[in-house]
Amino acid sequence: MSVIRDERHKKDLILRLKRVEGQLRGIQGMIDAGAECEQVTQQLSAARRALDKAFFGVLACAIQAAPDKTGGAKTGSEERVQHAAALLAKFG
Repeated sequence: MSVIRDERHKKDLILRLKRVEGQLRGIQGMIDAGAECEQVTQQLSAARRALDKAFFGVLACAIQAAPDKTGGAKTGSEERVQHAAALLAKFG
């Protein structure tokens, strides 16, 4: 299993997730206050896109770490593509 080792990437990811968390709380408040459905869906869409960006950042980490699974040996580009496709099929 790979983990996020780059401290800057980790910090950026945590900040993004905190922003999404704030967006979700805001959406809950909008619903509670009786906001228009179109406004709520617009905010839900923005939160989903922000969460997708976080997902793709973590997925990229998993793809980049693929060679580490073989004891540090370099894998061919075909193997990396297959690994990326498998991750997208599983989590995408």
